[in-house]
Amino acid sequence: MSRRHYDLPPLTTLSAFEAAARHLSFKNAAEELSVTPGAVSHQIKALEHELNTPLFRRKHRGVELTDEGETLFDTLATSFSRISQNLQSIRDSQSADTVRIGSTSAVAALWLSPAVVRFWRAFPDINVNQIVQDRPFRPAPEMDLFIRYGRDRESRLDQTELYRDDLGPVANPEVAQALEGRSLAELAQQRLIHLDAEDNRWTTWSDWFLQQGYDGPIAQGVRVNNYSVAIQVAQDGGGLALGWQKLLQPVMNTGQLSAIGPHILPAPHKFYLVGRDDADLSPTARQLKDWLLNELAH
Repeated sequence: MSRRHYDLPPLTTLSAFEAAARHLSFKNAAEELSVTPGAVSHQIKALEHELNTPLFRRKHRGVELTDEGETLFDTLATSFSRISQNLQSIRDSQSADTVRIGSTSAVAALWLSPAVVRFWRAFPDINVNQIVQDRPFRPAPEMDLFIRYGRDRESRLDQTELYRDDLGPVANPEVAQALEGRSLAELAQQRLIHLDAEDNRWTTWSDWFLQQGYDGPIAQGVRVNNYSVAIQVAQDGGGLALGWQKLLQPVMNTGQLSAIGPHILPAPHKFYLVGRDDADLSPTARQLKDWLLNELAH
């Protein structure tokens, strides 16, 4: 008879796999778990041997999950998340008054942080902790909700539509006035501020011009890896940024940025609020979710 009641591999093995799958990196998983990459690799190999199937495809520049690995990761991520929530609830009854929400740095600075302040005014007893990162979010026990651009067709999490933004060139008012009404070919030769984001779902200048029907040459311009930096460069007169009109509305209302018409069109994807099903969210997380959706509806 098996000594393991649930017939599971050791928890340390499952934990090593979950961390490696979440990071898609043995090295980063090892740093999180305070072990060596070799130890993580050993645990993964032991798990693959027990299951008699590969869970990762090893590549020159990293690893990616096999279909079996994806299935196991989704199950573990969901299970670990629920275990973490239950333990946290037992550990600290006040945790029910805390919501954790993630977003990119630009979304946090331009919309989410001001929205959270307004939420606090209405619900001062609820603490909202923001997790900010510009790489793609993956399900994590410490996160109740996160904001994502574009629907993830493979995710099992609930994805609630927030809004579809409009995209167009923005610059400081002086530059914008000089370029108003210019053709796409003329705009393509201006100093464009290109965003090299870790998340490749974000619409690029090349995507935007193609969507407009222009497939000619595009100026190399300058490159940054953070959207907030791109907006600051545009405000300083350093070039044209690809502007999310709704997201940037507070900045444009102050006169620091202006849209360059008439080439503005709906973004290819919508923004989504991602998290567990409402039945699995804490009451305070559901309250924040409902409040954000209600604010966007008005």
